[in-house]
Amino acid sequence: MSKIKKFIYVTVGLISFVLGAIGVALPILPTTPFLLLASYCFVRGSEKFDRWLKSTKIYKKHLESFVNERAMTMKQKIGILLFADIMLAFPIIILDSLHIRLFLIALACFKYYYFMFKIKTIKQDDLKVNSQ
Repeated sequence: MSKIKKFIYVTVGLISFVLGAIGVALPILPTTPFLLLASYCFVRGSEKFDRWLKSTKIYKKHLESFVNERAMTMKQKIGILLFADIMLAFPIIILDSLHIRLFLIALACFKYYYFMFKIKTIKQDDLKVNSQ
């Protein structure tokens, strides 16, 4: 992979990590999707940044259970789904194309199906026990 691509992955990963870290303090920004993006980018861009991310408390608290067990708490799921719905609402409202609106509505339905039936839901207590 070229150095430019690696640089882009690391840059996007760092921006995503910062937004995820801000999301810990601000409930408006969801933490998990940004950390997932950061993890994806670091795996592709830099082994050093990938190791660093996985050693942080933020990663261990918010993402490690999902990566290891493919499970999330209901609170994490709702946060991600609501944030994604807000992002999907903008083009649904702004765009005038019926086809794009229908596609976005179908995408939102698939997103809910996937999160509710394909990702296991665990209790917050189980998350604390597993991370210790």
